[in-house]
Amino acid sequence: MMAISAKDVSELRKSTGAGMMDCKKALEESGGDIEGALDYLRKKGQKVAAKRADREANEGVVAAQIDGGRGVLLALSCETDFVAKNEDFLALADDLAKLALEQGAKTKEEVAALAYDGTTVGEKLVERTGTIGEKIEVADFQTVEGANLASYIHAGSKIGVLVSYVHGGKDADAPQFFRGLAMHIAAMRPSILTPDEFDAELVIKETESLQSQIKIENEDRVRLGKPEKTVPQFASRSQLTPEVMAKAEAEIKAELEAEGKPEKIWDRILPGKIERFIADNTLLDQERCLLSQFYALDDTQTVEAAIKQFSPDAEVVAFKRVAVGAASS
Repeated sequence: MMAISAKDVSELRKSTGAGMMDCKKALEESGGDIEGALDYLRKKGQKVAAKRADREANEGVVAAQIDGGRGVLLALSCETDFVAKNEDFLALADDLAKLALEQGAKTKEEVAALAYDGTTVGEKLVERTGTIGEKIEVADFQTVEGANLASYIHAGSKIGVLVSYVHGGKDADAPQFFRGLAMHIAAMRPSILTPDEFDAELVIKETESLQSQIKIENEDRVRLGKPEKTVPQFASRSQLTPEVMAKAEAEIKAELEAEGKPEKIWDRILPGKIERFIADNTLLDQERCLLSQFYALDDTQTVEAAIKQFSPDAEVVAFKRVAVGAASS
């Protein structure tokens, strides 16, 4: 067997990211030919990748990149947290996010097809699978466009958020404020911006599910001697039509009258009662709609109220949240 120089091994390692011993073995098998060694590593990667195709790649990292009016979030997944914490793995995720941004990729399939280091991203990840011994893939890829973009990567690089916003004339303070909003999105996991985006059938199903859930919970609370929760009539603001609100107001007034409250003070009591009715009947919004959620950095107000307090003309245009591992559920 021919002698393989440390320089050749080092050069092959730099170009492939493969381990030192893998590179040495590849060069020995190819008689010192670099192209042959690359082919050896590629075939090894394909074999390992085929064996691990059915494995769950639930760990990984998320990388964010912004350039001008476009930002991307890329989730690179693997099988273990040990690999995810490796600096080379983090660097690979950043490289792929930069490449995807530069090349204008729009889907994870387009990312996999991009030319990268003499091959494609997809083929390179197959090579890395052979080197590391774990399934590696681009698990998710999202883009956001807009005049103003804010990003946030949560500690551990498990969650990434991009927000497109209008700063409302407060351009100097906006980056910090909307980064805080991106932190809220990372923590609270909203899936849509406003209740208008809900599918009507979904709202009906979720309302029935929520009512059933609270009724069951109330049975336990009764056994424990705790006060029962209000069973909502609705789950989303999209259901609170003018007719529904008029009926709710009439019922509240009837209650005040039955309680013997003087009519002259109803105007002071009514707004709080209406606000409570809305809060009790928009639980689905509070769970999934960004603007309806209570702001994580100030839970005395909703996200929508916090934005208007920052600037009456500020608004969120769009957002994306990408996560890996437990953070994605």
